Amino acid sequence: MNAFMDNDFLLDTQTAKVLYHGHAENMPIIDYHCHLSAKDIYGDKKFRNLAEAWLGSGDRCGDHYKWRALRARGYEEDSISGSGDDYKKYVQFADSMPYLVGNPLYTWSHLELKRYFGIEEVINSENAKSIWDKANKVLETLTVRGMLYKMNVQTVCTTDDPTDSLEWHAKMREDETLKVKVLPAFRPDKALNIEQNFFACWINKLADAAKKPIKNLNDFCDALAERIKFFDSMGCKLSDHSLEEVHFAPCTYDEADKVFLKGLKGQSLTCEELDKYKGYLLIFLGRQYAKRGWVQQYHIGAQRNNSKRMYGKIGPDTGFDCMGDGSYISKLSAILSELDCDGSLPKTILYNINPRDNYALSTLAGCFHKQGVKGLVQLGTAWWFLDQQDGLHRNLETVMQTGLIAQSVGMLTDSRSFLAFPRHEYYRRILCSMLGKLVESGQYPASELPVLGKIVEDICYNNAKEYFGF
Repeated sequence: MNAFMDNDFLLDTQTAKVLYHGHAENMPIIDYHCHLSAKDIYGDKKFRNLAEAWLGSGDRCGDHYKWRALRARGYEEDSISGSGDDYKKYVQFADSMPYLVGNPLYTWSHLELKRYFGIEEVINSENAKSIWDKANKVLETLTVRGMLYKMNVQTVCTTDDPTDSLEWHAKMREDETLKVKVLPAFRPDKALNIEQNFFACWINKLADAAKKPIKNLNDFCDALAERIKFFDSMGCKLSDHSLEEVHFAPCTYDEADKVFLKGLKGQSLTCEELDKYKGYLLIFLGRQYAKRGWVQQYHIGAQRNNSKRMYGKIGPDTGFDCMGDGSYISKLSAILSELDCDGSLPKTILYNINPRDNYALSTLAGCFHKQGVKGLVQLGTAWWFLDQQDGLHRNLETVMQTGLIAQSVGMLTDSRSFLAFPRHEYYRRILCSMLGKLVESGQYPASELPVLGKIVEDICYNNAKEYFGF
């Protein structure tokens, strides 16, 4: 029987241990997609206690993974995501820990205790108070920046609306004491979601930010281009799109403009109109990104706000989303192909939330290449509900079988928690385990171990640095 989460956990061959400890373990972290607060990094936030750092600040902003587990245990919502007593929230989570058997939260939570607080104990209801006291003692001096430094984080890319002033990023650019590069990422979801009731109001915000009146689609695209220019001046190198569905249909400017004007008036739109407008805008944005040398990311297939009751009570992005099962490959292919036809296809990372789509996206990515660019289009790492052992295994296996894992840009947290960075370690251990088994089963020569070690270092860090141009 192996010891619980010892130095070699998940590393089940000697080769895996060599690859992890000799190559992966000490590589810096580039977290190129997350939802961390730029304001908190600039201000070097100090958490009041372990509950706030682990579960959230009580304002419906925190770790959705942990919230979902606590809801499944039947606890009251204010003592999960709301303004309930901090210690009560923490004790509920500690009491729940043994019941998380098999869930990645069990591993992640213990990694977080080890890596940030030096706590090696197995947390449960009996030692909850002593762990609370030990962690809170560490948090007296361990601030947000200290957490980033402790985990060897080199670069963080936040997620930012096109109307954002990026004031905290601007302040960080001038802060010579900050040892982490923090860059914005352009997230124009509200520009695409023309069917939502916030659209007209958001257009006014965009007009103010771009200092341009918006009366038609041409004005709108000019304003977006102006904001892209501004983001680029602030060091942005990535865009990110949440595409619950992929919309595309061949469309002229006049057709798309008619849909845009209907959206401004809050009129209902048909599926065909959404296909035309959203497809037109994705093509426009893709060309803009290509001009700037940006990477575009498509996060595809989430089905959001499934509990209308809880959406009405505490709002969106609070842990009530799930995997969707829609079909989208043909429309996604059409978008990539149209951009490719005129040489405007930017580097693109495709993420699926349903494991069913691993092979479809990986093989689609392999259809688009550009001389001098490694992995122009690639399947991103296992995302959201899939960043656990089974999901990561399937994702990595798919890329190994249908693409080139050696060119992957590796892991990201996609997290709102500053304690989420051990998930990079979790990914790296699983990667090394899989590669180690190939060597020890005779599928990859042991004589090539130095090359394999370099490949591991590339996946963990070097590829992302080159791909994004950091």
